[in-house]
Amino acid sequence: MTKEHSPDRLDVKAFAQAGGHLSGHDTLLKYARLVEEAKGLHPDLRVDWAADGEVRSTHGIGGQVWLRLKASATVPLICQRCLQPVDVPLEVDREFRFVADEATAEALDDESEEDLLALSREFNLRELIEDELLMAVPLVPRHDECPVPVQLASSDEEFEAASASAPNPFAALAGLRKDKS
Repeated sequence: MTKEHSPDRLDVKAFAQAGGHLSGHDTLLKYARLVEEAKGLHPDLRVDWAADGEVRSTHGIGGQVWLRLKASATVPLICQRCLQPVDVPLEVDREFRFVADEATAEALDDESEEDLLALSREFNLRELIEDELLMAVPLVPRHDECPVPVQLASSDEEFEAASASAPNPFAALAGLRKDKS
């Protein structure tokens, strides 16, 4: 008899012991925090993901629970250069080692190279997928090449008028140079 694994309430240890595999092709609309970041949503946007569990021996310790997560999505954002919509592809490929509880994860976090999470019988895999995709969102989304010309100059008529009527602060230095000649 095989146990059915659910990404919303995953028994991580049992999933790893079974060498489990889960995958999905979800609508982006299932991921509320990603939706908050997105601009110009449409129902065709998808999050593709796959998760594999395994038990392995590392650091001389056997029976460690691991989860490998791969996820990809395209999220519509606003280009910070031209202020036009830009579809930003997001990719995640990470491994996580599970430990007994949050306190253990926190204690081992500084000295561990891998990402540590607390074991749970009701782990929400979709929350982890969303967290990882959110961390993959660039701080400054932009096109490789903007579709519209980018205006790099600006003008402020009041500033220009004030600058024109103000005396040049270096005019005295120019006068000194003429006196030495």
